[in-house]
Amino acid sequence: MQLSPVLAASDAIPPLFALLALMLAGVVLVSLLLLRLRQSMLAGYFICGILIANSGVLGLLGGGESHEQVSQMAEFGVVLLMFTLGLEFSLGELRFLRRLAFVGGGWQMGLCMLLAGVASTLMHLPWQAAVILSVALAMSSTAVSLKSFQDLGLEASPGARMALAVAIFQDLFIIVFFLFMPLLLPQPGEDTALLPRLGSLALRGGAFVVLSGVAARWGIPWVLNAVTRTRSRELFTLSVIGSCVGLAFVGGLLGLGLALGAFVAGLAVSESIFKHRILADVMPLKDLFLTLFFVSVGLMIDLKAAMQLWLPICGLTAVLMLLKAGVITLIARRLGLVHRQSLMAGIGLCSAGEFSLVLLQQAGAAQLWSVETQQTLLVASAFSMGLLPALLKLGQPLGDWLVKRGWGRGKPVKFDGGSLRQRVAGMSGHAIICGHGPVGEKLNKALLDAGVQTLVVELNAETVHSLQRQGQPVLFADASHEETWELTRLKHARLVALTFPDATVNAQALAVVREQRPDVPVLARARFSSDVDRLKRLGATQVVNDETEAANSIVEQARTLQGE
Repeated sequence: MQLSPVLAASDAIPPLFALLALMLAGVVLVSLLLLRLRQSMLAGYFICGILIANSGVLGLLGGGESHEQVSQMAEFGVVLLMFTLGLEFSLGELRFLRRLAFVGGGWQMGLCMLLAGVASTLMHLPWQAAVILSVALAMSSTAVSLKSFQDLGLEASPGARMALAVAIFQDLFIIVFFLFMPLLLPQPGEDTALLPRLGSLALRGGAFVVLSGVAARWGIPWVLNAVTRTRSRELFTLSVIGSCVGLAFVGGLLGLGLALGAFVAGLAVSESIFKHRILADVMPLKDLFLTLFFVSVGLMIDLKAAMQLWLPICGLTAVLMLLKAGVITLIARRLGLVHRQSLMAGIGLCSAGEFSLVLLQQAGAAQLWSVETQQTLLVASAFSMGLLPALLKLGQPLGDWLVKRGWGRGKPVKFDGGSLRQRVAGMSGHAIICGHGPVGEKLNKALLDAGVQTLVVELNAETVHSLQRQGQPVLFADASHEETWELTRLKHARLVALTFPDATVNAQALAVVREQRPDVPVLARARFSSDVDRLKRLGATQVVNDETEAANSIVEQARTLQGE
């Protein structure tokens, strides 16, 4: 009798909300367990989805309807992923890595697609399915690869730079491929003749280029400049998400796909001063919705079918990772990397990627191959991504063994970046100055005169423009955001100076700094004496108080005048 109100209340809970609660709680618990075992959280996302899908819970929570709603939310994660790809894309970086990107990336995609295409032909798949499958298996996980290099402290190594260059080419390739995807997946009732569909695609693509060009040149920069002057953090975030979703909607409306529109939206602000602040605002949202995307992939995996197909799944995973690692290692060697760095680049890109899963989902929905083939491809792709961090750790001792055997010799590739972005990415032993008002400006000049490299974090757009023209490394970002400090390379900094007069902002920034770097010296500023103890309790090494300094100065001036 006492359970009846609870059961009645549970019936009133929307199935989607119940499923989301179960998914997020499951992700946290499974990921905590994997982190204790020093494994990637990515595997936890897939495992959580598989457990929910095969436990019978979906049937109690609305079945396919709630799953479909989660898939739609997960698609928003892909949109945000494409937006951040466009945002992080840099023509300067592409020029700097052009040889590795176009030669290395072109050979990697070409050879991997050729091998996958031959395998697809032997499987007697239709040509549309063969094209999609060859692209899906040739793609790598940029996010997992670069994050794994960062975790190992190798993000600036030649192997990681080679992986980044190939990843840039893959991103460019997948954007173009998304443009032509409608030709491979005709909709019911659509003209199947290739020439009319190609003409229609060209018209729609041209219209989108004009609209997005106008938005990128005038619309989005004007809106962001106006919003920045309001100093409203909430309005800035809403404007960024609105721009992303708006252009994605236009791309979808023209039949070009949401992903292409989102990429163009990111590209529109990729070279602006707002870039780093946008990244700090969008990254948490992207991580949340991408988590839902990976869990939704797990929801599509039938554990019973996967157990019956364990042999082809394991075989495909092994062949995929070995062949891709071998191909990329050979290409890296031909481009001048030594054996050890070539091997690390090969391992870093040997898995399937996020866009592999997106392409496989779309092809499966279009029924381009059997259900058994879909299960095999999905599980093998997810499995390869989950294995990547552990394999990259094993690559280091294997590389050391190669060096001892005398196979590490070769002409190493030099990476001497010249752009501000490259200089920030390679900073070490630098001082981070938050705020470039009169106090921050004077401190910055003194440190530079002493030979200390500095990085400024500032929220005034005009100041950022001015510093950029002077060649000063600067981020337009909010110091109270955790993501901002990841961009500053805090782990490699020698000093942090919080020069803002607002103690609340300094306290928020200080809390993040102490969480990530308990040992770094932090110099903070407090306008009032009452804020000094608060900042010291939060971990400030030294606190300069405006009232105390002003009082000392006045006393000194008064003594001077008395002496006269």
